[in-house]
Amino acid sequence: MNTKKNGFGLLAKQRAAGWAFLTPATLLIFIMSFYPMVQAFIMSLKTGSSANMQWGNPITYNYARMFQDKLFQRSIGNTFLYLIIEVPIMLIFAVLLAQLLNEKHLRFKGIFRTCVFLPCATSLVSYALIFKSLFATQGLINTVLVQLGIFSENYNFLGTPASAKAVIIIALIWRWTGYNMVFYLAGLQNIEYSVYEAAKIDGATGWKTFWYVTVPLLKPVIVMTFIMSINGTLQLFDESVNLTKGGPANTTITMSHYIYNNSFDGVANFGYACAMSFVVFIMVAILAAINMKVGDTRD
Repeated sequence: MNTKKNGFGLLAKQRAAGWAFLTPATLLIFIMSFYPMVQAFIMSLKTGSSANMQWGNPITYNYARMFQDKLFQRSIGNTFLYLIIEVPIMLIFAVLLAQLLNEKHLRFKGIFRTCVFLPCATSLVSYALIFKSLFATQGLINTVLVQLGIFSENYNFLGTPASAKAVIIIALIWRWTGYNMVFYLAGLQNIEYSVYEAAKIDGATGWKTFWYVTVPLLKPVIVMTFIMSINGTLQLFDESVNLTKGGPANTTITMSHYIYNNSFDGVANFGYACAMSFVVFIMVAILAAINMKVGDTRD
């Protein structure tokens, strides 16, 4: 009986200790994340300026307004265009670079890994300004292309909708490929070398080994990076603001950029901005759920 009491007392103490450690973090998450989310949802049902906000009439006015807002619809189209093109290319490059830099006999691996990861350590604003100067009308890219005879005259990359979008995509791939490569590199280093030796004994070539051994074993990491990349791209802001300022004529604007404009650029419309933010949140949640469902290999 005493043994049971002592065991029960020890279990109660362990549970109490666990709750003691969890409570501060839980409170901070609630105060800093969930409470503002609830307040933002309430604000999304109101209209008017920040000093004089009233309940919408009807209460879903801000959400109905989005179906008529052509600029918001354009920002959704732009954001998904970046996502569809940039995310697959970036992740493919990241996997291939990780595989290359994981070779046992490759010399100076540390230097190469650092060089690939270095763009990720660059400030978001700094790298956007660098790309803006590179692709300027009198920038380095134009100078090189004209001297090589590819262009007869300088081309306005950032002033043309298609090329401006291409510059944003190139900038995103340049910056975030190394970030995702680190995750794949960590996943590759956790794969036992005996697995590759067994595949080699079975007659698998380098490509077959990569496709049928490496990729399936990296599937959890691929799903994780895919979800993070989708989340980041749907909230894309810095490149649109610093590279193109949403131009020309709002043809490169993203959802986050448009939400920012409604909040802080001109007359503050926090209710409508909050409603758009919740739409972005729902998009991220749906796409993340789809990816997790597809990537779930459990029976």
